[in-house]
Amino acid sequence: MAVWDDLTGQDDAIAVVRAAAESATASGPAAVAARGMTHSWLITGPPGSGRSNLAYAFATALLSPGTPDGDRAAQRQVEARTHPDLAVLSTERVIISIDEVRSLVSSSQFAPSVGRYRVMVIEDADRMTERTSNVLLKALEEPPERTVWILCAPSDADLLPTIRSRVRTVRLKVPGVADVAQLIERRDGVDRAVAERAARHAQSHIGMAHRLATNEEARRRRDQTLELALGIRSVSDAVQAAATLLEVAGADAKAITEERDAEEREHALRSLGVEPGGAIPPALRGQLRQLEEDQKRRATRSLRDGIDRILTDLLSLYRDVMMLQLGSGSELVNVELQTRLSALSTHTTPAATLSAMDAIATARERIDGNIAPALALEAMLITILRGTAARKGTDL
Repeated sequence: MAVWDDLTGQDDAIAVVRAAAESATASGPAAVAARGMTHSWLITGPPGSGRSNLAYAFATALLSPGTPDGDRAAQRQVEARTHPDLAVLSTERVIISIDEVRSLVSSSQFAPSVGRYRVMVIEDADRMTERTSNVLLKALEEPPERTVWILCAPSDADLLPTIRSRVRTVRLKVPGVADVAQLIERRDGVDRAVAERAARHAQSHIGMAHRLATNEEARRRRDQTLELALGIRSVSDAVQAAATLLEVAGADAKAITEERDAEEREHALRSLGVEPGGAIPPALRGQLRQLEEDQKRRATRSLRDGIDRILTDLLSLYRDVMMLQLGSGSELVNVELQTRLSALSTHTTPAATLSAMDAIATARERIDGNIAPALALEAMLITILRGTAARKGTDL
Protein backbone atom coordinates (compact mmCIF):
# COMPACT_ATOMS: atom_id res chain seq x y z
CA MET A 1 0.00 0.00 0.00
CA ALA A 2 1.41 3.42 -0.96
CA VAL A 3 1.91 5.95 1.83
CA TRP A 4 -0.40 8.34 -0.02
CA ASP A 5 -3.52 6.15 0.21
CA ASP A 6 -4.91 7.71 3.41
CA LEU A 7 -4.60 11.28 2.11
CA THR A 8 -8.07 11.94 0.84
CA GLY A 9 -8.99 14.73 -1.57
CA GLN A 10 -5.44 16.07 -1.99
CA ASP A 11 -4.41 14.73 -5.39
CA ASP A 12 -2.68 17.95 -6.53
CA ALA A 13 -0.57 18.26 -3.38
CA ILE A 14 0.32 14.57 -3.48
CA ALA A 15 1.46 14.89 -7.08
CA VAL A 16 3.87 17.69 -6.12
CA VAL A 17 5.55 15.96 -3.18
CA ARG A 18 5.51 12.54 -4.83
CA ALA A 19 7.35 13.96 -7.83
CA ALA A 20 9.89 15.50 -5.47
CA ALA A 21 10.35 12.21 -3.63
CA GLU A 22 10.74 10.40 -6.93
CA SER A 23 13.41 12.87 -8.00
CA ALA A 24 15.32 12.11 -4.82
CA THR A 25 16.32 8.78 -6.38
CA ALA A 26 17.49 10.47 -9.60
CA SER A 27 21.18 10.80 -10.34
CA GLY A 28 22.82 14.21 -10.39
CA PRO A 29 21.73 17.61 -9.02
CA ALA A 30 20.19 18.62 -12.36
CA ALA A 31 17.79 15.67 -12.32
CA VAL A 32 16.78 16.41 -8.76
CA ALA A 33 16.19 20.10 -9.43
CA ALA A 34 14.19 19.31 -12.56
CA ARG A 35 11.53 17.52 -10.49
CA GLY A 36 11.27 20.26 -7.84
CA MET A 37 13.09 18.73 -4.89
CA THR A 38 14.28 21.32 -2.41
CA HIS A 39 15.65 21.38 1.12
CA SER A 40 12.71 23.07 2.86
CA TRP A 41 8.94 22.71 2.50
CA LEU A 42 5.86 24.32 4.01
CA ILE A 43 2.57 22.43 3.99
CA THR A 44 -0.43 24.66 4.64
CA GLY A 45 -4.14 24.00 4.86
CA PRO A 46 -7.17 24.40 7.12
CA PRO A 47 -7.44 22.36 10.33
CA GLY A 48 -8.21 18.73 9.62
CA SER A 49 -7.06 18.83 5.99
CA GLY A 50 -4.22 16.40 6.71
CA ARG A 51 -1.13 18.65 6.91
CA SER A 52 0.83 16.41 9.27
CA ASN A 53 -0.36 13.27 7.46
CA LEU A 54 1.08 14.58 4.19
CA ALA A 55 4.27 15.64 5.97
CA TYR A 56 4.86 12.14 7.36
CA ALA A 57 3.90 10.48 4.09
CA PHE A 58 6.46 12.70 2.32
CA ALA A 59 9.03 11.88 5.02
CA THR A 60 8.36 8.16 4.55
CA ALA A 61 8.85 8.47 0.79
CA LEU A 62 12.15 10.31 1.28
CA LEU A 63 13.39 7.80 3.84
CA SER A 64 12.36 4.70 1.88
CA PRO A 65 15.02 3.06 -0.28
CA GLY A 66 14.31 3.35 -3.97
CA THR A 67 10.56 4.04 -4.12
CA PRO A 68 8.50 7.27 -3.97
CA ASP A 69 5.54 5.30 -2.61
CA GLY A 70 7.39 4.25 0.54
CA ASP A 71 8.16 0.78 1.84
CA ARG A 72 6.41 -0.87 4.76
CA ALA A 73 9.43 -0.96 7.09
CA ALA A 74 10.13 2.77 6.76
CA GLN A 75 6.42 3.52 7.14
CA ARG A 76 6.21 1.63 10.43
CA GLN A 77 9.27 3.46 11.75
CA VAL A 78 7.92 6.85 10.75
CA GLU A 79 4.53 6.11 12.31
CA ALA A 80 6.29 5.15 15.56
CA ARG A 81 8.66 8.17 15.22
CA THR A 82 11.62 5.78 15.65
CA HIS A 83 13.36 6.15 12.29
CA PRO A 84 16.99 7.17 12.95
CA ASP A 85 16.90 9.81 10.20
CA LEU A 86 13.62 11.41 11.29
CA ALA A 87 13.33 14.18 13.88
CA VAL A 88 9.92 15.55 14.89
CA LEU A 89 8.92 18.64 16.83
CA SER A 90 5.25 18.58 17.82
CA THR A 91 3.94 20.51 20.77
CA GLU A 92 0.83 20.08 22.86
CA ARG A 93 1.40 23.41 24.54
CA VAL A 94 0.32 26.87 23.46
CA ILE A 95 3.72 27.79 21.93
CA ILE A 96 6.87 26.05 20.72
CA SER A 97 9.78 27.01 22.95
CA ILE A 98 13.05 28.37 21.64
CA ASP A 99 14.99 25.57 23.37
CA GLU A 100 13.00 22.93 21.47
CA VAL A 101 13.85 24.57 18.13
CA ARG A 102 17.51 24.97 19.08
CA SER A 103 17.70 21.27 19.89
CA LEU A 104 16.09 20.36 16.57
CA VAL A 105 18.39 22.69 14.62
CA SER A 106 21.39 21.12 16.33
CA SER A 107 20.29 17.59 15.39
CA SER A 108 19.67 18.68 11.79
CA GLN A 109 23.44 19.05 11.32
CA PHE A 110 23.98 15.30 11.54
CA ALA A 111 24.32 13.33 8.33
CA PRO A 112 21.70 10.66 7.57
CA SER A 113 22.64 7.27 8.98
CA VAL A 114 20.63 4.79 6.89
CA GLY A 115 18.74 6.80 4.27
CA ARG A 116 19.40 9.40 1.60
CA TYR A 117 18.09 12.27 3.70
CA ARG A 118 17.69 13.43 7.26
CA VAL A 119 14.11 14.73 7.58
CA MET A 120 13.06 17.35 10.15
CA VAL A 121 9.31 17.81 10.68
CA ILE A 122 7.78 20.70 12.65
CA GLU A 123 4.05 20.40 13.26
CA ASP A 124 2.15 23.61 14.09
CA ALA A 125 5.04 25.82 13.01
CA ASP A 126 2.71 28.79 13.48
CA ARG A 127 3.14 28.34 17.25
CA MET A 128 6.69 29.69 17.09
CA THR A 129 7.29 33.23 18.34
CA GLU A 130 9.34 35.63 16.23
CA ARG A 131 12.48 35.02 18.27
CA THR A 132 12.07 31.26 17.95
CA SER A 133 11.41 31.57 14.21
CA ASN A 134 14.69 33.43 13.77
CA VAL A 135 16.56 30.46 15.25
CA LEU A 136 14.98 28.23 12.62
CA LEU A 137 15.69 30.79 9.90
CA LYS A 138 19.43 30.38 10.33
CA ALA A 139 19.11 26.63 9.71
CA LEU A 140 17.01 27.20 6.58
CA GLU A 141 19.52 29.71 5.19
CA GLU A 142 22.48 27.33 5.42
CA PRO A 143 21.12 23.76 5.48
CA PRO A 144 23.31 20.65 5.30
CA GLU A 145 23.25 19.04 1.88
CA ARG A 146 21.18 16.02 2.91
CA THR A 147 18.76 17.61 5.39
CA VAL A 148 15.13 18.27 4.43
CA TRP A 149 12.84 20.48 6.52
CA ILE A 150 9.04 20.02 6.42
CA LEU A 151 6.98 22.65 8.24
CA CYS A 152 3.22 22.54 8.79
CA ALA A 153 0.98 25.57 9.43
CA PRO A 154 -2.60 26.67 8.67
CA SER A 155 -1.38 29.43 6.35
CA ASP A 156 1.91 30.75 5.03
CA ALA A 157 0.90 34.12 6.53
CA ASP A 158 1.39 32.54 9.97
CA LEU A 159 5.16 32.45 9.43
CA LEU A 160 7.74 35.20 9.06
CA PRO A 161 8.23 36.52 5.50
CA THR A 162 11.91 35.58 5.73
CA ILE A 163 10.96 31.94 6.38
CA ARG A 164 8.29 31.93 3.65
CA SER A 165 10.92 33.07 1.15
CA ARG A 166 13.08 30.03 1.91
CA VAL A 167 10.50 27.24 1.62
CA ARG A 168 8.45 25.70 -1.13
CA THR A 169 4.78 25.88 -0.21
CA VAL A 170 2.27 23.09 -0.83
CA ARG A 171 -1.33 24.10 -0.15
CA LEU A 172 -4.02 21.65 0.89
CA LYS A 173 -7.75 22.14 0.41
CA VAL A 174 -10.74 21.11 2.46
CA PRO A 175 -11.65 17.57 1.38
CA GLY A 176 -15.24 16.76 0.49
CA VAL A 177 -17.59 15.21 3.02
CA ALA A 178 -18.00 12.12 0.83
CA ASP A 179 -14.21 11.66 0.61
CA VAL A 180 -13.76 11.94 4.37
CA ALA A 181 -16.69 9.60 5.03
CA GLN A 182 -15.22 7.02 2.68
CA LEU A 183 -11.85 7.25 4.44
CA ILE A 184 -13.38 6.91 7.91
CA GLU A 185 -15.53 3.97 6.82
CA ARG A 186 -12.57 2.14 5.30
CA ARG A 187 -9.97 2.97 7.94
CA ASP A 188 -12.06 2.76 11.13
CA GLY A 189 -14.53 0.09 10.04
CA VAL A 190 -17.64 2.06 11.01
CA ASP A 191 -21.03 2.02 9.36
CA ARG A 192 -21.41 4.18 6.25
CA ALA A 193 -24.20 6.31 7.77
CA VAL A 194 -22.15 6.95 10.93
CA ALA A 195 -19.11 7.87 8.87
CA GLU A 196 -21.11 10.27 6.71
CA ARG A 197 -22.70 11.97 9.70
CA ALA A 198 -19.34 12.29 11.47
CA ALA A 199 -17.69 13.76 8.37
CA ARG A 200 -20.54 16.24 7.93
CA HIS A 201 -20.58 17.31 11.59
CA ALA A 202 -16.80 17.65 11.57
CA GLN A 203 -17.05 19.79 8.42
CA SER A 204 -14.47 17.55 6.71
CA HIS A 205 -11.96 17.79 9.59
CA ILE A 206 -10.43 14.31 9.30
CA GLY A 207 -9.24 14.00 12.90
CA MET A 208 -12.52 15.23 14.38
CA ALA A 209 -14.53 13.04 12.01
CA HIS A 210 -12.59 10.03 13.28
CA ARG A 211 -13.34 10.99 16.88
CA LEU A 212 -17.03 11.59 16.28
CA ALA A 213 -17.34 8.31 14.38
CA THR A 214 -15.62 6.21 17.05
CA ASN A 215 -16.51 7.99 20.31
CA GLU A 216 -20.14 8.09 21.42
CA GLU A 217 -19.34 10.48 24.28
CA ALA A 218 -17.87 13.01 21.82
CA ARG A 219 -21.07 12.83 19.78
CA ARG A 220 -23.15 13.36 22.91
CA ARG A 221 -21.13 16.43 23.92
CA ARG A 222 -21.58 17.97 20.47
CA ASP A 223 -25.34 17.42 20.57
CA GLN A 224 -25.44 18.98 24.04
CA THR A 225 -23.62 22.07 22.75
CA LEU A 226 -26.17 22.70 20.02
CA GLU A 227 -29.13 22.02 22.32
CA LEU A 228 -27.81 24.60 24.78
CA ALA A 229 -27.49 27.24 22.06
CA LEU A 230 -31.00 26.61 20.76
CA GLY A 231 -32.53 26.66 24.25
CA ILE A 232 -31.38 30.14 25.36
CA ARG A 233 -34.35 32.43 26.08
CA SER A 234 -32.98 34.95 28.62
CA VAL A 235 -29.78 36.52 29.91
CA SER A 236 -29.72 34.10 32.84
CA ASP A 237 -30.03 31.21 30.36
CA ALA A 238 -27.07 32.63 28.45
CA VAL A 239 -24.91 32.87 31.59
CA GLN A 240 -25.80 29.33 32.65
CA ALA A 241 -25.22 28.03 29.13
CA ALA A 242 -21.76 29.65 29.04
CA ALA A 243 -20.82 27.86 32.26
CA THR A 244 -22.12 24.58 30.90
CA LEU A 245 -20.25 25.01 27.62
CA LEU A 246 -17.05 25.56 29.58
CA GLU A 247 -17.74 22.36 31.52
CA VAL A 248 -18.35 20.50 28.27
CA ALA A 249 -15.04 21.77 26.86
CA GLY A 250 -13.27 20.80 30.06
CA ALA A 251 -14.77 17.31 30.01
CA ASP A 252 -13.75 16.91 26.37
CA ALA A 253 -10.19 18.04 27.12
CA LYS A 254 -10.02 15.78 30.17
CA ALA A 255 -11.19 12.78 28.16
CA ILE A 256 -8.36 13.37 25.69
CA THR A 257 -5.55 14.01 28.19
CA GLU A 258 -6.41 12.06 31.36
CA GLU A 259 -5.56 8.58 30.11
CA ARG A 260 -2.42 9.81 28.40
CA ASP A 261 -1.26 11.64 31.54
CA ALA A 262 -1.60 8.47 33.60
CA GLU A 263 0.32 6.42 31.03
CA GLU A 264 3.12 9.01 30.91
CA ARG A 265 3.45 9.08 34.69
CA GLU A 266 3.49 5.28 34.91
CA HIS A 267 6.13 5.09 32.17
CA ALA A 268 8.24 7.77 33.88
CA LEU A 269 8.11 5.96 37.23
CA ARG A 270 9.00 2.66 35.60
CA SER A 271 11.95 4.20 33.73
CA LEU A 272 13.18 5.74 37.00
CA GLY A 273 12.96 2.38 38.78
CA VAL A 274 10.12 3.34 41.14
CA GLU A 275 7.65 0.59 42.00
CA PRO A 276 3.92 1.36 41.50
CA GLY A 277 2.65 2.96 44.69
CA GLY A 278 6.16 3.28 46.08
CA ALA A 279 7.68 6.39 47.61
CA ILE A 280 9.43 8.73 45.20
CA PRO A 281 13.02 9.51 46.21
CA PRO A 282 13.69 13.25 46.68
CA ALA A 283 16.35 13.18 43.93
CA LEU A 284 13.72 12.11 41.36
CA ARG A 285 10.93 14.49 42.34
CA GLY A 286 12.25 17.26 40.10
CA GLN A 287 11.85 15.10 36.99
CA LEU A 288 8.28 14.20 37.89
CA ARG A 289 7.54 17.84 38.68
CA GLN A 290 8.70 18.78 35.18
CA LEU A 291 6.44 16.10 33.71
CA GLU A 292 3.49 17.46 35.69
CA GLU A 293 4.20 21.00 34.48
CA ASP A 294 4.29 19.80 30.86
CA GLN A 295 0.99 18.01 31.40
CA LYS A 296 -0.56 21.18 32.83
CA ARG A 297 0.54 23.13 29.75
CA ARG A 298 -0.95 20.43 27.55
CA ALA A 299 -4.19 20.59 29.54
CA THR A 300 -4.33 24.35 28.90
CA ARG A 301 -4.01 23.83 25.17
CA SER A 302 -6.52 20.96 25.24
CA LEU A 303 -9.06 23.17 26.99
CA ARG A 304 -8.56 25.91 24.40
CA ASP A 305 -8.92 23.36 21.63
CA GLY A 306 -12.12 22.08 23.25
CA ILE A 307 -13.57 25.60 23.41
CA ASP A 308 -12.55 26.17 19.80
CA ARG A 309 -14.40 23.00 18.76
CA ILE A 310 -17.51 24.27 20.54
CA LEU A 311 -17.26 27.62 18.75
CA THR A 312 -16.83 25.79 15.43
CA ASP A 313 -19.97 23.73 16.11
CA LEU A 314 -21.93 26.87 17.02
CA LEU A 315 -20.69 28.55 13.86
CA SER A 316 -21.98 25.62 11.81
CA LEU A 317 -25.38 26.08 13.48
CA TYR A 318 -25.75 29.71 12.43
CA ARG A 319 -24.22 28.96 9.05
CA ASP A 320 -27.09 26.53 8.47
CA VAL A 321 -29.62 29.17 9.58
CA MET A 322 -28.09 31.63 7.11
CA MET A 323 -28.31 29.10 4.27
CA LEU A 324 -32.01 28.57 5.02
CA GLN A 325 -32.69 32.29 5.22
CA LEU A 326 -31.00 32.94 1.89
CA GLY A 327 -32.58 29.89 0.26
CA SER A 328 -29.21 28.85 -1.14
CA GLY A 329 -30.06 25.16 -1.36
CA SER A 330 -26.66 24.25 0.12
CA GLU A 331 -26.44 21.06 2.13
CA LEU A 332 -26.81 21.66 5.87
CA VAL A 333 -24.16 20.57 8.33
CA ASN A 334 -26.78 19.82 11.00
CA VAL A 335 -29.43 18.10 8.90
CA GLU A 336 -30.87 16.40 11.99
CA LEU A 337 -31.94 19.82 13.36
CA GLN A 338 -33.45 21.11 10.13
CA THR A 339 -36.97 21.56 11.55
CA ARG A 340 -35.74 23.66 14.49
CA LEU A 341 -33.30 25.58 12.32
CA SER A 342 -36.07 26.37 9.83
CA ALA A 343 -38.20 27.76 12.65
CA LEU A 344 -35.30 29.88 13.88
CA SER A 345 -34.59 31.16 10.39
CA THR A 346 -38.16 32.50 10.06
CA HIS A 347 -37.96 34.41 13.37
CA THR A 348 -34.67 36.18 12.65
CA THR A 349 -33.15 38.07 9.74
CA PRO A 350 -29.91 37.32 7.87
CA ALA A 351 -28.44 40.44 9.52
CA ALA A 352 -29.13 38.98 12.99
CA THR A 353 -27.62 35.65 11.97
CA LEU A 354 -24.53 37.37 10.59
CA SER A 355 -24.25 39.28 13.87
CA ALA A 356 -24.32 35.95 15.75
CA MET A 357 -21.50 34.61 13.58
CA ASP A 358 -19.51 37.80 14.23
CA ALA A 359 -20.05 37.33 17.98
CA ILE A 360 -18.55 33.83 17.73
CA ALA A 361 -15.52 35.20 15.85
CA THR A 362 -15.11 37.91 18.49
CA ALA A 363 -15.24 35.32 21.29
CA ARG A 364 -12.51 33.34 19.57
CA GLU A 365 -10.31 36.45 19.31
CA ARG A 366 -10.89 37.32 22.97
CA ILE A 367 -9.95 33.84 24.14
CA ASP A 368 -6.81 33.96 21.98
CA GLY A 369 -6.04 37.24 23.73
CA ASN A 370 -6.19 35.49 27.14
CA ILE A 371 -9.60 36.84 28.16
CA ALA A 372 -11.22 34.49 30.65
CA PRO A 373 -13.12 31.91 28.53
CA ALA A 374 -16.20 32.08 30.77
CA LEU A 375 -16.51 35.85 30.25
CA ALA A 376 -15.92 35.55 26.49
CA LEU A 377 -18.60 32.85 26.17
CA GLU A 378 -21.09 34.82 28.28
CA ALA A 379 -20.59 37.94 26.18
CA MET A 380 -20.96 35.92 22.98
CA LEU A 381 -24.22 34.24 24.00
CA ILE A 382 -25.75 37.46 25.35
CA THR A 383 -24.85 39.26 22.11
CA ILE A 384 -26.48 36.48 20.09
CA LEU A 385 -29.54 36.57 22.35
CA ARG A 386 -29.96 40.34 22.06
CA GLY A 387 -29.68 40.20 18.28
CA THR A 388 -32.32 37.47 18.11
CA ALA A 389 -34.63 39.16 20.62
CA ALA A 390 -34.43 42.50 18.84
CA ARG A 391 -35.94 40.89 15.75
CA LYS A 392 -38.75 39.45 17.88
CA GLY A 393 -39.47 42.78 19.51
CA THR A 394 -38.46 41.60 22.99
CA ASP A 395 -36.79 44.13 25.26
CA LEU A 396 -33.86 42.65 27.17
